[in-house]
Amino acid sequence: MPELPEVETIRRRLAPHVEGRRLDALEVSDPRWCRPLTAAQIADATEGRLIERLSRRGKYLVFELEGEAFLLLHLRMTGTLLLGRAGAGAPTPYSRVRFGLGDGHELRFSDPRRFGTGELALGVDGLEDFFASRLGVEPLGDGFTTTHLRLLAKDARAPIKAFLLDQKRIAGVGNIYADEALFRARIHPHRVTSTLKGPQLDALRDAVVASLEAGIAAKGATIDDFRDPYGVAGSFQDQFLIHLRAGEPCVECGTTVVKLRAAGRGTYICPRCQPAPRARRRQAAAASSRRRPARSAAASS
Repeated sequence: MPELPEVETIRRRLAPHVEGRRLDALEVSDPRWCRPLTAAQIADATEGRLIERLSRRGKYLVFELEGEAFLLLHLRMTGTLLLGRAGAGAPTPYSRVRFGLGDGHELRFSDPRRFGTGELALGVDGLEDFFASRLGVEPLGDGFTTTHLRLLAKDARAPIKAFLLDQKRIAGVGNIYADEALFRARIHPHRVTSTLKGPQLDALRDAVVASLEAGIAAKGATIDDFRDPYGVAGSFQDQFLIHLRAGEPCVECGTTVVKLRAAGRGTYICPRCQPAPRARRRQAAAASSRRRPARSAAASS
């Protein structure tokens, strides 16, 4: 799934080509994309308006249209926005939406699994209400301070991996960047969030920012589907410190990286750099003891 760095990469590559241009047409070929609105309703509210700005909030792309109309796109698992000349080249596979731009270009929303969505907010208050109920602090914004993270974590009983993936707490962090941040901060993903000490949370805040910024600098990570508007893959997957590195030596200590489940997701850790919580270690030791074959009487005499 595209996470904050991938969506920000799309925004940066796309903004010079859409800002200041008019959205001449919004043709929705898959009605699931904009439900509960109909294709006609979302087109009537957006067509003919100038695109004043392309912004991002968490994993959402926001087309800020004149008259305070906001078209909100979420790529979900496999969504991609591709830019090209209108009517030129081969048809875009899995195209669900066409954005006709005033300069003869068009955007195609390609989405093999059809999970991506388009939504509409009217007025600044409507936009703020939309995000207030869905997204927490922006991790690359001024509000994501160590003080704010400590307050969020104070009474959080969820494991820290689940905490990082909760979009209502921190917007934009997904599986890849949660793994990378936890490794940088030397925190095991099963640690209960409220048990983390102040210095650990301070390190985690910096690790989240550093991981996201590294992803943006590499123009995102392409594991399966992600491409920028020109169809170019990102390169952050070549710089992973821990994610997808099961069986390889840790880049810090040489210990073999292992894969486990955390927050329902495949998760990668270094057992030495990210020691398990004490309760988990006791459980593992007890399970190992139960599996160990009992010594025979003859062997013990």
